[in-house]
Amino acid sequence: MPRYDFRCRECGSTFEVSRSMTAASDPAPCPDGHDDTVKLLTTVAVGGLSSRSAAPARVGGGGGGCCGGGCCG
Repeated sequence: MPRYDFRCRECGSTFEVSRSMTAASDPAPCPDGHDDTVKLLTTVAVGGLSSRSAAPARVGGGGGGCCGGGCCG
């Protein structure tokens, strides 16, 4: 289930709420009981290597045409 960050305008605390995407814009009361809250814009981080940081892939058998790859009988 997605999590959304909210900030209380009254006390300034930031808190997380887990709810369905259909309820993403519903009001969320502050854990301290305040009702004046705003949903924060959140970003998603995706891990892994980019194509630039990965080692280049080796393609082929080093030249020589078809026989360089061992396909000639």
